[in-house]
Amino acid sequence: MKKTNFDRYLDRQLKDPAFAARFKRAGEAWDVALQISALREKAGLSQKDLARLLGTSQQQISRLESPGYEGHSMTMLRRVASVLGARVRVVFEPTEKERRFHVAEFAVSYGAKQRKSKRASARSRQF
Repeated sequence: MKKTNFDRYLDRQLKDPAFAARFKRAGEAWDVALQISALREKAGLSQKDLARLLGTSQQQISRLESPGYEGHSMTMLRRVASVLGARVRVVFEPTEKERRFHVAEFAVSYGAKQRKSKRASARSRQF
């Protein structure tokens, strides 16, 4: 596929680490905005309808659906998801630079019981 002038321009800009970081953050905000908008439209709701259901203003819904907005709170995202029949899921992924290090273990679902080994249980009782 032949590159356009914009593709070449973007390639040059992405070589600047500061620009690349801003571009990535903008993409993350864009993803959130598009998901909210798509869920709202799938539910057949206008921004005003959704605002009414959430007890907020249409302007707030517009802000949540704006790709440039980065002030999403977990509380508001959960409220929106609940009204739209969805759930919020946040995933932390290691950066390319950090992939070589083991930072954390895989997430365990809430409510899942982890079994302690007999040795670990005995050690915890000693303290």
